Order: sequence, then structure tokens, then C-alpha cells
Amino acid sequence: MPTLPSEAHRARHIAESFGADPARYDRARPRYPEALVERIVAASPGRDVVDVGCGTGIAARQFQAAGCTVLGVEPDARMAEWARRPGLEVEVSTFEDWDPAGRTFDAVVAGMTWHWVDPVAGAAKAARALRPGGRLALFWYVFQPPPDLGEAFTAAYRRALPDSPFGGAPPMPGLDAYSAFFTRATDGMRQAGGFGEPERWRYDWDQSYTRDAWLDLVPTSGGHSRLPAAALDELLAGIGGAVDAVGGSFTMHYTAVVVTATRA
Repeated sequence: MPTLPSEAHRARHIAESFGADPARYDRARPRYPEALVERIVAASPGRDVVDVGCGTGIAARQFQAAGCTVLGVEPDARMAEWARRPGLEVEVSTFEDWDPAGRTFDAVVAGMTWHWVDPVAGAAKAARALRPGGRLALFWYVFQPPPDLGEAFTAAYRRALPDSPFGGAPPMPGLDAYSAFFTRATDGMRQAGGFGEPERWRYDWDQSYTRDAWLDLVPTSGGHSRLPAAALDELLAGIGGAVDAVGGSFTMHYTAVVVTATRA
């Protein structure tokens, strides 16, 4: 959850770290608001969807539940294998290198993944894969813990990882930090051409976590699987202690932002 590089799509070592434990990733990662999924489906001309960087299929399953036929595109074969277990069709490729092979779709979506895609090349590929009137919808969620707990989490990172990028920045950057992703996605659509003017939609919700549930989620963040085991253990102990200090559970506030445009 630390701040990502401004050109995250070049940081392949981080992008390729999520598949180390797909079972944990699929179990612990939050789902997206149903209203977000429903609005994207309603604003698309049909229900044929490509999910970019589908991972273990979290968003894809939500779109399937909304009545869509979903094709996943995922660069990590470990994640793709997990996503296929309940029947999702997945093609292993980065989105920039993916070949639609003449197929066209009603929506191209990406949940928490578009920062790993070149924003101009990705938008151009989406434009070629979309039918006229099809929708490109890119969405991220931002963690917003209670202020005191957020400070305690930051302190735990600094104690456990003082000499790494994880220790030098807040572990859960807010909307201001993520705004760079939104801007790059918007600019990429405009530079690629073929889209109407991009829009932004926002959704807010709260989710409660026990100590164990939160500690299950933390290692699924980018790069954490690459940490030395002792450092990760120290980090989790510090974060667990912070949650214990507030009674063993807490409520996380989430904000999701969708950057979206229609294929001209």
C-alpha cells in the first residue's frame, strides 16, 4: 500500500509480485460497490466485457453476477490459473501486447490495475477492442483508516522497514496521491483518441475489519511478497499491535473513483 512510482507501469517487479499467494489475494482483497458495477453495465451498449489485469477474478465475478460475459486479460499466469477455477476465461498477456484477434466488446474495465498499463498505449488498445459506443471504465479504491490508526500503521512501517521505500511514505496514500493515476488515465484517453470526454464517478463505503482480517490483507499489497520474512513478520506484529490498541477491530473508509469514457 505504499506510494507507487509516478510511472507505475514500468515497475514490473512490483506488478508481478501479486501472484505469490493468489488464494490470500482473492480471500482478503475488498470487493467493489455493486452500484459501481451496475452503473458501468448500464452505461455500456451490451454485456461483453474485457477485464484488464483481472487477477484472481474479483471484479470479473462481480460483472458476471451482473449478467455480463467476461474475458480476463492477466499477465501473471499464477493469478490467471486461480481466476479460471470457477470458469472465467482468461488470456495471459499484458494488455499492451494482448491481441483482440478481431473481437470487439461493449466494455473494457480495469479495477486497481490500470496504473500497471501504459496509459496511452492501453487506451489505444481499448479503443480498438471496443464497439462504437463501448465504454472504457478504469477504477481504483483508496484506503482511509481512522487518523490515529493511520499514524500507527505508518510508524509500524518505519520501524520494520526503515531503509526501504515502504518505510519512507504513508502506507495508505489518500485521494490526493491517487489523483495522479486518475489524471494519467484521463490524459491517456485524450491522447489516444477515439473517445468522448472522460468523466469521473465516485463511490464511498465503510468496511469493518478484525485484527486477523486486516493482517490477512496487508501482505497482498504490491511488493510485500518480496520483503524478507523477518521484516514482514515485524511489520505485521506492529500493525497487529496497533489494531489491538484500539480494541481489536476498526472501520476502514473506502473511496472508489471511476475514470470512464465512451468509444466514439
